[in-house]
Amino acid sequence: MSDVLTLRGVKKTYNAGKPNALTVLDGTDLSLAAGEVVALVAPSGAGKSTLLHVAGLLDSCDAGTVSVDGADMTRAGETARTAARRQDIGFVYQFHHLLPEFSALENVVLPQLANAVPASDAKAHAEELLTRVGLGERVGHRPAALSGGEQQRVAFCRALANGPRVLLADEPTGNLDPATSQDVFAALMELVRATGLAAVIATHNRELASIMDRIVRLENGKLR
Repeated sequence: MSDVLTLRGVKKTYNAGKPNALTVLDGTDLSLAAGEVVALVAPSGAGKSTLLHVAGLLDSCDAGTVSVDGADMTRAGETARTAARRQDIGFVYQFHHLLPEFSALENVVLPQLANAVPASDAKAHAEELLTRVGLGERVGHRPAALSGGEQQRVAFCRALANGPRVLLADEPTGNLDPATSQDVFAALMELVRATGLAAVIATHNRELASIMDRIVRLENGKLR
């Protein structure tokens, strides 16, 4: 398997040079292979969201390199970084952030249209993804008419709509009750396995972490 996401010696300090400077990533290394699902665990405030934002090109690092599918994106221009985020990286957050005025289907279609996918193809692909997570009969419902678990399943489908190489998920079941979390996480894993992408999933849930391929823990700015 080839690495689709690589972080080498990544450092990130907030308020650098000031008395209240805080280093959250201090020479962080991570390699993620195609088809691999990695659990990221860390105490609250340890910097796991910062790590995901740097890995997903939403934030820059102070030192080190971030490579996506073999391309060093560390000093790439914003146009290249935006293209990589749109085409190669999918994001899922604790809160679904669905567009409330659009249906489940439309929420999954929209990112594809932004990526120049023909409308008919985008709709067919969105229906396929939503059906795979058990929402085939709910595609026309707006988020307000869906349960929390259903909304998060739509968010998974939206993140995977453009066929990314990497999925980054920040506590994707953290806002759900334990039973719903199990069901939603199972749907996420089914999607990830079916598409063969690589995933880093931040979670406090040890039971969920234990069924992933490996667990990495962020401590004192480094992954162990």
